[in-house]
Amino acid sequence: MALQALFDQSARAETQALLRRKSGAGIQESSRRKVRSQKYLSTYFSHFSMLVPLGRLLRASSTLRYSSPGKLASAMSLKEATARIKINKLLESAGWRFFADGNTPANISLEPGVALKTQDLDALGNDFERDSKGYIDFLLLDPKGFPLIVLEAKSEGKSPLVGKEQARKYAKAQKCRFVILSNGNLHYFWDLERGNPYLITSFPTPESVVGFRQTTPNPDRIVAEIIERDYTVLTQRPTYKSEAGWLNEAERAEYVQTNKLRFMRPYQLDAVHVLQQAVKAGSDRFLFEMATGTGKTLTSAAVIKLFLRTGNARRVLFLVDRLELEDQAKKAFAELLSADYRTVIYKENRDDWRHAEIVVTTVQSLLFNNKYQRQFSPTDFDLVISDEAHRSIGGNARAVFDYFVGYKLGLTATPRDYLKHFDRNKPTTRDPRETERRLLLDTYRTFGCEDGQPTFRYSLLDGVKDGFLINPTVVDARTDVTTQLLSEEGFVATFDEGVGGELQESFGQREFEKRFFSDATNQLFCKTFLENALRDPISREIGKSIIFAVSQKHAAKLTQILNEMADRMFPGKYQSDFAVQVTSQIADAQQFTINFTNNKLLGSANFRSAYKTSKARVCVTVGMMTTGYDCPDLLNLGLFRPIFSPTDFIQIKGRGTRKHNFLEELFDDEIKAGVTQPDKTSYKMFDFFANCEYFEKEFKYDQALKLPKPPSKGGEGPEPPPPPGATYQHLGQDVIDSIGVAEVGPQGMKIDRMFFQKFEDTVRHDQAIATAIEAGQWDRVIDYVNREVFDKPTEHYTLDKLRKAAAVDRKLGLREILEKIFGLIPGFKSKDELLEEEFAKFLADTKPAEAESIPAIKDYFKAYVANDRVRSIIESQHFQDLATNPYFDNRAFKAVPKKYRSLIPAYVRDYVSLNQFTQ
Repeated sequence: MALQALFDQSARAETQALLRRKSGAGIQESSRRKVRSQKYLSTYFSHFSMLVPLGRLLRASSTLRYSSPGKLASAMSLKEATARIKINKLLESAGWRFFADGNTPANISLEPGVALKTQDLDALGNDFERDSKGYIDFLLLDPKGFPLIVLEAKSEGKSPLVGKEQARKYAKAQKCRFVILSNGNLHYFWDLERGNPYLITSFPTPESVVGFRQTTPNPDRIVAEIIERDYTVLTQRPTYKSEAGWLNEAERAEYVQTNKLRFMRPYQLDAVHVLQQAVKAGSDRFLFEMATGTGKTLTSAAVIKLFLRTGNARRVLFLVDRLELEDQAKKAFAELLSADYRTVIYKENRDDWRHAEIVVTTVQSLLFNNKYQRQFSPTDFDLVISDEAHRSIGGNARAVFDYFVGYKLGLTATPRDYLKHFDRNKPTTRDPRETERRLLLDTYRTFGCEDGQPTFRYSLLDGVKDGFLINPTVVDARTDVTTQLLSEEGFVATFDEGVGGELQESFGQREFEKRFFSDATNQLFCKTFLENALRDPISREIGKSIIFAVSQKHAAKLTQILNEMADRMFPGKYQSDFAVQVTSQIADAQQFTINFTNNKLLGSANFRSAYKTSKARVCVTVGMMTTGYDCPDLLNLGLFRPIFSPTDFIQIKGRGTRKHNFLEELFDDEIKAGVTQPDKTSYKMFDFFANCEYFEKEFKYDQALKLPKPPSKGGEGPEPPPPPGATYQHLGQDVIDSIGVAEVGPQGMKIDRMFFQKFEDTVRHDQAIATAIEAGQWDRVIDYVNREVFDKPTEHYTLDKLRKAAAVDRKLGLREILEKIFGLIPGFKSKDELLEEEFAKFLADTKPAEAESIPAIKDYFKAYVANDRVRSIIESQHFQDLATNPYFDNRAFKAVPKKYRSLIPAYVRDYVSLNQFTQ
């Protein structure tokens, strides 16, 4: 506060001096005050890491006429001054220095070998550009004082790209490979040896650019590299072709298996070859759409080796969206590439990750407190790969992906045309496919595939046709209860209100095991599953299975029912170890998933001592064993819940598509001889909620079961609870005692802040929530908070109350609230901040050439997104109604170039979620 007062004091003094100077009086006093004002301003901006050319700022302020002392701040809103302040702040925060600091030399200059002086900054003038000489504003120097980067700065009213050729010319003259183009708001980093300028949000650090310079990109080397099916094997074991185990054809299969050699399949080889051709065509962004189980990690390893080996990358970032996938990726890359390249997980190597060629991390880790901006420079990685790209670049996570300069590769198992039945012209916030559609569109756009065609595609059908994957046998099983829950009317329950008659309430599928409970239905699910499940071809017990439940409580119920039934089916064999709950509430749940894959969950070889298979046969989960979980000997999947996300559905379905030979775990030759069908040729997917029909309307079901109706009245039929919301009637009198009016500020009332703080403490100390958030398992987190935290008798936390307590001018989602509590975002962005972000994305995608029209385009973009009335007028084309619209009028609309009048609405429909801008 003292510093602010000092600034205000200096502002008043400078203003009075400027006014006196205008009238020709007080010149000497004005000079003295100017010196003091410069000193105070320098102290103020230094405190906030904002090094400003002060003489320039003060000269700019002298062009204003003030009606009150407090208007000095408006001097900084001049386009020239504002752009300069922003650029200087970005430079300083990245480690660039205008002046020497102790023994550390300056690394910013106006020309080679000449140190900057204050008067040099003043000489730039108010127009911000050195048009008279026609060359660059700044040279950024390397540690030896040689030119490293040319910084071409423009005023805010101009596109930074207008200085492109001017900067290129000067950069070549100074033997600089790199250029930064900036107008204070938009910034481009341009590697002249790579191609086009790349939009950045932060300036690169000196050290990072020096390291980046060590890699000399040469796309021709990528294209010319010979890649055959043994490309990664030559890294694993370079001499394999000359070794006896390989040369002896009879021993070759065992030799390959013993040494874990990974030869590429034909389609994986095709993927890398297609990428090479895309590079030849000038692309630097690629998207591989490959079905679950087709080996995206092996394909990625080949791409990583290609870029590192050809010198087109010195370091690679591999982004995943779940904690368990970090270890999985690291182990895979270590197995495939460790002979030549080092792989580390970032959080385990925070101090020496720069010594590794491959860095693996979760998006959540980099988002935490904006770590990706604080700990990394945009030029730290030359190749960024996003695993499960449609999930790991969604929402705030896309900022991490776009932050880094370099080649970009996205991997996804979810095809864009999977939403072919969704009508984009009739979106609804209730349909989860609307969110999925935006994520998928954003994914294709981010990776340069605006036409909807990925760089390479290999679908589940391709994998099945080529013999690498298997399709499910879908068991479409619907009970009387689930049929009613799925209907438009829902399950209608009648409640006795006592005096006054009856009350009816309808329950839909979303309320199953949330507000609608039926033990009989759960019993029927389990019985049907056990009677129809595929059996293990070796032991003849129920094949290894995963069942997906609605919630953790539902998982606990199903686990208990399955164990009781298994005891009756297989007396004395399991002792309640047949089914296991694998959710975040269970200690060591993550290890359970690993043990299940390795055939030792709760024991092994329960039926045949020579056959290693897990004693536990069924894992009952909610969301832990979906994305990236690899267990090839799975024979059954149970969808004991409705699924609304296409991504979740495709991931769950993908758990069973991998092939497997069950003889691999059988160690008795005599028994082996008697096994007639050792290969996994199919798996069953039990669908009790018509999920397949929901996502694939014309799905041809291989097996349909007509289930008996559950017992009704008097039996174990459904007993839904009475509807909530009982009322209390106060019969006494009440009068107003006093009236007080108080305006609530933007921070909200103290009680609201205390309420939010209490909720924050509650969820922070809940280990289940913390663990699931760290693992990026948001579906589980949201479900858990809704069930276990909200609307409890003691606290009555609700989303609406939390939104009110947060005091933000827009609608907050539960995920965003939790992201803030756990430090994944620094705070809640205001509506305008979000609008600015969305507009920045729009600019990055469309790159308008009409720089002078950008303010008008921005106003139109913001009005269309944030104002329902403006949106309605534009969509109905009743433009005359803009004449009376206070938010966005006819004059503003006419200032928008014609092509953007239709381009912006189309863009918003596809890429912007309007729900977040409501209140």
